[in-house]
Amino acid sequence: MYIKRLRDLREDHDLHQKDVACAINVTRRAYSFYETGKRQLPLEVLVSLAKFYNTSTDYILGIT
Repeated sequence: MYIKRLRDLREDHDLHQKDVACAINVTRRAYSFYETGKRQLPLEVLVSLAKFYNTSTDYILGIT
């Protein structure tokens, strides 16, 4: 599931939620909701995260 992947990616890069939120142009609160599963991850945010972490959307979604 992408929720664990988002947190793992962020922690592997030694980043805080506010750092990732700023990089993908969302609020820290919105990013926190994505990471905890309180809000669905929009497609455009998924793509931004994949570009930011230089990984595939499939990896973030847990397909690969």
